[in-house]
Amino acid sequence: MALLRIEQHNGIATVYLNRPEKRNAMSFALLQELIQTAQQLKKDRHLRCVILTGESQVFSAGIDLSDLNHPKNRAYAAWELLKPGTSLFQKACLIWQELPVPVIAALEGFCFGAGMQLALAADLRIAHPHTQMSIMESRWGLVPDMGLTRSLQSLIGIDQAKELTFTGRTFNAEYAHSIGLVSHLDTAPLNRAYLLAEEIAQRSPDAIVAAKQVLNAMLLQPQRALRLEKIWQFKLLLGKNSRRARQKDRQSDLTFFPRQYS
Repeated sequence: MALLRIEQHNGIATVYLNRPEKRNAMSFALLQELIQTAQQLKKDRHLRCVILTGESQVFSAGIDLSDLNHPKNRAYAAWELLKPGTSLFQKACLIWQELPVPVIAALEGFCFGAGMQLALAADLRIAHPHTQMSIMESRWGLVPDMGLTRSLQSLIGIDQAKELTFTGRTFNAEYAHSIGLVSHLDTAPLNRAYLLAEEIAQRSPDAIVAAKQVLNAMLLQPQRALRLEKIWQFKLLLGKNSRRARQKDRQSDLTFFPRQYS
């Protein structure tokens, strides 16, 4: 059985974590499949948005500890942590920030540990109010190591980040929304994610990729962000979809060209 299930419709790709018997816990093979899937989606110039979610109304219960504790995998994990550059664990989450389209996480059930770090790497998070969430690595004597230091920094204050990480506390999505970890609450998060994805798909795909890169730079490369604004605006003005957006404002049945830029 595939560890990810992908549905595509009208330029929207829905990626389901597909280990329902394990509450979609992340094995090493699933982490590798997340990377491979993101790399494939990145090449699709007709793609307009990605939704990350889990089968059986559960996002993810976190890392698969039985997989992590296997002797062969422990040796592999040690190499991933010691080698230069990003590890498998970091890339499985952060690669979704590199996609040239918005990524929305639709959350239900459990969103723990590694699942939480994947959700935080999305551009937006929509959660059922009763979703249980936790940065729980401290419970297992571990530290979050899947890009949390990048994805969490713009969402909540450092004191809140430390408290949730130090305690490994479980909290619901209503609390997460109140502090900024969750973008929207909805009793049907996947439906809400589709509606938002369809709204985004009404805009120029090149304007969206530019906006994502400029806004990410505002957080991660602030010295470069102003220059990127100028560069992207110049590229957009030369592109076909900028003209099409202005035409579409007067003639709504027009469609955009495939994305020109990545």
